[in-house]
Amino acid sequence: MCGIVGYVGNGTACGKPLEVCMEGLKRLEYRGYDSAGVAVVAPGLGSALVRKKSGRLANLSAELERDPLPEATAAIGHTRWATNGEPSDVNAHPHTSADGHIAIIHNGIIENAGVLREQLKEEGYSFDSATDTEVAAKLLGRNADEIIAENGETDLFEALRRTARMLTGAFTILAVDCRQPDIVVGVRHDSPLVVGLGVEENFLGSDVAAFVAYTKEAMELGQDEAVCISSHEVIVTDFDGTPITDSRRFSVDWDAGAAEKGGWDSFMDKEIHEDPAAVRNTLLGRFSAQGDIVLDEVRIEPEVFRAVDKIIVVACGTASYAGMVAKYAIEHWVRIPVEVELAHEFRYRDPILTPRTLVVAISQSGETMDTLMALRHAREQGSHVLAICNTQGSSIPRESDAVLYTHAGPEVAVASTKAFVSQIVAAYLLGLYLAQVKSTLYADEIHEVVEQLKAMPDKIQWVLDNVSSTVEAAAKRLVNSRSFLFLGRHVGYPVAMEGALKLKEVAYTFTEGFAAGELKHGPIALVEEGEPVVVIVPSARGRDVLHNKVVSGIEEVKARGAFTVAVAEEGDPDAERYADVVFWRPQCPTLLSPLVDVVSLQLLALDMARLKGYDVDKPRNLAKSVTVE
Repeated sequence: MCGIVGYVGNGTACGKPLEVCMEGLKRLEYRGYDSAGVAVVAPGLGSALVRKKSGRLANLSAELERDPLPEATAAIGHTRWATNGEPSDVNAHPHTSADGHIAIIHNGIIENAGVLREQLKEEGYSFDSATDTEVAAKLLGRNADEIIAENGETDLFEALRRTARMLTGAFTILAVDCRQPDIVVGVRHDSPLVVGLGVEENFLGSDVAAFVAYTKEAMELGQDEAVCISSHEVIVTDFDGTPITDSRRFSVDWDAGAAEKGGWDSFMDKEIHEDPAAVRNTLLGRFSAQGDIVLDEVRIEPEVFRAVDKIIVVACGTASYAGMVAKYAIEHWVRIPVEVELAHEFRYRDPILTPRTLVVAISQSGETMDTLMALRHAREQGSHVLAICNTQGSSIPRESDAVLYTHAGPEVAVASTKAFVSQIVAAYLLGLYLAQVKSTLYADEIHEVVEQLKAMPDKIQWVLDNVSSTVEAAAKRLVNSRSFLFLGRHVGYPVAMEGALKLKEVAYTFTEGFAAGELKHGPIALVEEGEPVVVIVPSARGRDVLHNKVVSGIEEVKARGAFTVAVAEEGDPDAERYADVVFWRPQCPTLLSPLVDVVSLQLLALDMARLKGYDVDKPRNLAKSVTVE
C-alpha cells in the first residue's frame, strides 16, 4: 500500500527532484493507490509547494502541467491508499504544517491521531482534512517551532524524531522544510523505508523500485530509525538521536527495465511468462559442486535445523497457498509436522511455539504487516524464523533469523503469479536442505529431486507454448459464467485454491476452491446446469488412488450438468473422456506438479479479465503490498 519517494540533489535548483519523484511514483503504482501528490523546496521559497490530486497519477501530471512547480533542490512524492479519510484532493498527501514551511507524506496508520488532533485543536490548530497525516504535519510544525525557540535555528531532523516519539501505530514519514531546502528526513516504525545511494544525490523510497532507475546501491533502515539525506551524506539515528553506524548496504539485482512491460499488454501477462525464469533464478547458486544444497543466505546453524521438530508456515493469500504446497513436500521428505497458518490469525490464538519450532514467513514484498507481526510473536516465544521473500532490504527478512530470497525480479501486477512458483521452489529447497541435515533422505535421493526441479522451467515453458490457445478458447466460452468451483486433492488442493483466488482478484468472478473430497460434504449443492468446475487431476503414475478419486469427482459433477475443465497430465485417457476441456501438463513428479498446474489457471484468470475489459494489473480494492493490519 502507498508509495513513498524522496530526493535531494547537489544544491542547485533544477527539474530533477520533481522528475525523480514522478518517475518513482510511476514505478510504485503497482502498490495500489487512490491519489497522488508531490512537494518541493528550494532556496528562497517561502513555503513548501504542494500539488496533489485524487485518482490516477495522470491526474497529478495534468495538474502539474496546468500549474507547474518551480525548480527545486529536494522533493517528496506519495501515492495514497485511503485508510484514514476518503479518497479526495483534500485528503491526498502531502500535508503541510500550519505555517506552510513543512510538507510531509506518510504511510501507515497513526493510532493516537484522534487524541493528538483534539490536543492540537485546544492549542488553536485547525484541520482541513480527515487524515491522521495532517495531524502529524501540524504536530511536526509545532515541534519544529519549539526547537527554533529553544535553539535559535531550524532542525527538521530533530523535530521529526521528536514527533516520532509521540506517535503510536505504524508509520513511515518523510518531510521537507523550505528553511532547510538541502535535506529530506524520514522515520519508520512498522512500515518500510529504504535509502538509495547516489553520487551527489540520495534517495528515499518505500521500496527500491522508487529509485532503481537512478541507482542500484541501497541501504536498509531498521525498525525505529530516522534518516536525514543530503546530496553528500546519509545520517541514520534512532528516535532519540543516537547514531546508527551498522546499516546494511546492498546492490539491487535487477534494473529499471525489469519493472517495465517490455511490449506485453500487461504486467500480469509478462510476469506469467516469466514463471520459468523465476523458478530458474530461485535455483541459481544453491548447490555445491557435489550437488549438495548450500543456502548461503541462511544464518541458522545446522545443529539448530537438526533439532527442529515442527514447522509453522505463516503467510497470507497466495503465499499461504505456496505454504500449503510446501507442507506436502516437507512432511514427505523430512518426516516432521508442518502447519500452515494465516498470519493474521496466528498470534491471536496463542500458538504453541518452542525453541525447536521453525517458523517460515512467506511474503513477496517482505512488508506484509500481518506476517511481520506473526514472526515477531514467534521470535518473542523463542522460535527461529526463516523468511522466504522476493524483496531485498524489506522488513520481514531483516527481522528474521534467516532468509531465502527468491530472486524472481520485480513483480508489478497486484495479482501474484511468478512469486507463487518461486516461493514454492524456495520452500522445496528448504525441505531438501532439512532432509540433508537431518539425514531423512539419502544424498542420491536429494540429487534426484534436485535434477527434477532443474527440469521444471522447461516444463512450465511447455505449458505456455502449448496450452495458451486452449485456455483462451475456454475463457471465451466461460466469460459470462456467474461463478466457478475449483477442486483438487493432495498438492492439487492448494493449486485449486490459488486458481480460484486469481479468478476472484482480476476477473471479479465469484469463485470457490475446495479439497475435492469435500465435494460430497456440501459444495456439490452449488453445482447446476452449466456451472464451470475446474479440477486438478493428479497423475495416474504411482498415484492411482488419488487419480481415480478425482476422476470420480469429475463424473459426479458432470452428472449434475457441470461444465468441467481438467488440468491433467498429457495423454491421460480419463481426463480426455470425462472433461469438457483439458489443460494439459507435461509429465512431472506429483509433488512438483503445482509449478506447472498453476500456470494454466493464471492464464485463465488473465484471459477472463481481459475479455471483460478489466485492468488486470490494478484490480479494484486491492493493493500489492498490505502494510497495515
